[in-house]
Amino acid sequence: MLRQYELVERVLEYAPEADEALLNRAYVYTVQKHGTQKRASGDPYFSHPIEVAGLMTELKLDQQTIITALLHDTVEDTLATIGDIEQMFGPDVARLVDGVTKLSKIEAMPENERAAENLRKFLLAMSEDLRVLLVKLADRLHNMRTLHFIKSEDKRRRIARETMDIYAPLAERVGMYEYMREMQLLAFEQLEPEAYAIITGRLAQIRNQEGGQVDAIAFAIRQALAESGLNVEVAGREKHPYSIWRKMSERHVTFEQITDIMAFRVLVDSPEDCYRGLGILHQTWQMIPGRFKDYISTPKSNGYKSLHTALIYENSMRMEVQIRTRDMHRTNEFGLAAHWAYKQGGSRPDGQVGWLRDLIEIVDASHDAEELLEHTKLAIYQDRIFAFTPKGALHQLPKGSTAVDFAYAVHTNLGNAAVGAKINGRLMPLRTRLANGDVVEIIKSGNTEPQLTWLGFVVTGKARAAIRRAVRAKERQEIAAIGAKLLDEIASRLPGRIGKKAITAAVGRLGLTDEEELMVAIGSARLSDRQVMEAIAPGSTAELPDEADWPMQERAISIKGLTPGMGFHLAECCHPVPADRIVGLRRPDHKVEVHTIDCLTLASGVDADWLDVSWGERTTGAVGRLRLVLYNRPGTLAEVTDIFARSRANVVNLQMVQRDEPFGTYEVDLEVIDLAHLTRIVGSLRASEAVAEAQRV
Repeated sequence: MLRQYELVERVLEYAPEADEALLNRAYVYTVQKHGTQKRASGDPYFSHPIEVAGLMTELKLDQQTIITALLHDTVEDTLATIGDIEQMFGPDVARLVDGVTKLSKIEAMPENERAAENLRKFLLAMSEDLRVLLVKLADRLHNMRTLHFIKSEDKRRRIARETMDIYAPLAERVGMYEYMREMQLLAFEQLEPEAYAIITGRLAQIRNQEGGQVDAIAFAIRQALAESGLNVEVAGREKHPYSIWRKMSERHVTFEQITDIMAFRVLVDSPEDCYRGLGILHQTWQMIPGRFKDYISTPKSNGYKSLHTALIYENSMRMEVQIRTRDMHRTNEFGLAAHWAYKQGGSRPDGQVGWLRDLIEIVDASHDAEELLEHTKLAIYQDRIFAFTPKGALHQLPKGSTAVDFAYAVHTNLGNAAVGAKINGRLMPLRTRLANGDVVEIIKSGNTEPQLTWLGFVVTGKARAAIRRAVRAKERQEIAAIGAKLLDEIASRLPGRIGKKAITAAVGRLGLTDEEELMVAIGSARLSDRQVMEAIAPGSTAELPDEADWPMQERAISIKGLTPGMGFHLAECCHPVPADRIVGLRRPDHKVEVHTIDCLTLASGVDADWLDVSWGERTTGAVGRLRLVLYNRPGTLAEVTDIFARSRANVVNLQMVQRDEPFGTYEVDLEVIDLAHLTRIVGSLRASEAVAEAQRV
């Protein structure tokens, strides 16, 4: 583990202007916060963030990135907060730490959802600042180096699979091949332990049998190039074990059938020397046709530049040779990190990360965890082809891409409007697969939309995500239109006309986001008619007896708890109705007063006897009082009385008690069956555009 002074000295070697005190404070802070926490290896937990910071110094990254590496686990695993980080180390570091920190709730999700949510958060944070990606990749690399200390095989395999599927490809996409290769090797060891043991064993066997053959070939290449006046460095190695395994799996061949196990790297001074060296090697040894690739004139999307060729050495031995400049080599091994621009005034890397915008679009468009993982893997993986717009703009696409994939690569709106394509000047179907160097012109129309059938032939994650989003949006519009018609039919069953405010209130009661979501929920039958009615007008679905069954009030009311024949009356201060919780007040020479349990005037009856009373079993019918605030405009009172009539409530008294433009306040006494009946009426009144306020008094 790096000591404090060693870490600081590393940073000051390449960034003498760095804030030494701030770096020391961050080191001490992470040691103090993680305290006695231990890793699975038994090492102190703070050794992990310190080692991650060490990896960042190897890439010569700025001090904010080093401090972020030191603090990246403090918020997740200690009592520290983002606010604490911001106060001590500034908003830039706090933002970076927040981007790297994994939310603890993600760990409780099912595997695919967890991976998807982790990836979603990661990509969104990465889009704001790519230093988040660099720290996260270093974090994952160090975790993979210590993965073997975890006792649970399932957990080791899960972490290895996530590394292989997400983090290694991301490292490749930003050109960090050193990180990618080591991640793949460590993950391969966990996921395919038998294959790993066999291949590494065979490579060691070849190394022992052939002795210094790799060195001998490297010397021969160096000598051939040096004789032509080139200043070169040549290094040879066996191919990466995981690369060999993947080739065996894809081609269905055995280890013995892999002929180009040896690979050599040639470093020269200039791009011109790369091509000179290539010509010399092709003159010295036989080239294998179809194996030459020029990534200098046409770099990979991550900025990778090199010439690749395959040659036949003595005894028909095949070997792969990569030729590049020394600057290219550093960029190829460490990608964006090799030429990070933050320490030179805060500028950001350029078009090398254009693919990141596609990933963010995929995050926005993906419907669920499965889609997000599928589309993102499509965007990260796959070999590339190069196609051009008529104006010469270059777009890199996976092999097998079609004109539709190309259209979406240019712009999502162009893909959505595509109706045809001209490829190299010829009109071709949209499903036509593109070849390297094709010039593609997309023909568009303003009256078209993506077709579901396109999903049968597109290959890019961006295209699939955009098509699915467009198709879902169209389906949503159609379902919402059905829902709007159904809502009109449901509303017609309620007393009175339903206003805009009632719909807005219903959206809130149902926990939905907007009116469109309500229409979709109705149209897709996620909500029943009864649920919608109750949300628009609470109490409106209460069951009412047939009109013929309504008993007359004077015969229907009975009160339990009173001596037979004892007189009573319902208090006019609170107007109790059947189903209200009630209490009786008894005073000398007075009938028993029946009040609701929450009546405010009960306090004045402290000198009276309180009786525990309740409604009789078949009691129905009583007078309830409402206070209504109506808009003072023609027709409002008629609309309110229509609600009473349609609710089958008899108006006993209606009186205006206050007039305050533009409102009028009324008190209404209604003969109702019970509390449910009264509640239903109040709900219908509140849903009406004529009523500003309705409440029981």
